[in-house]
Amino acid sequence: MSHEAAPLDAEQLGAYFALMEVSSLLQHAVDEHLRADGDLSNVQFQILARLTGAPGGRLRMTDLADGLVYSRSGLTYQAGLLDKRGLVTRSTAPDDERSTVVAITDAGSALVTQILPGHVDLVRRLLLDALKQRDVRNLGDILGRVRDHMRAAPPRSAKPRAGRGRAD
Repeated sequence: MSHEAAPLDAEQLGAYFALMEVSSLLQHAVDEHLRADGDLSNVQFQILARLTGAPGGRLRMTDLADGLVYSRSGLTYQAGLLDKRGLVTRSTAPDDERSTVVAITDAGSALVTQILPGHVDLVRRLLLDALKQRDVRNLGDILGRVRDHMRAAPPRSAKPRAGRGRAD
């Protein structure tokens, strides 16, 4: 069923292009920082950061993939690279032998601790310093609504697997 979509008006188009450009500029700077300070890709840093904030420093691979909106196979590859570096461990979930649990190691936690100050400084300089506190609150509200709207019909990589008996 094909129908012609209404074109974006100038304000909508401007907002879209500004968001895309800001996202690209921030992503590029973050990628450079993570490579230089930790020899990590952005997704590897996100894995470590999420594990740092998880109970016991552990998460199921499917939960990581769902949260990061990253393919399960791609995440398996990235977790394997982190495992080889001794930054995470992978093991079978005690309650489901088909599930893999990833846990951050002391070395992984130390690397996050090492990288985080520069990461925070970068985010502050490039994004937050240009905003007033009210703007930060509004931006968080707006992007939160958009995220929730998009997650209502997520891409396959962001959809939780049904019937896996996961503890969420």
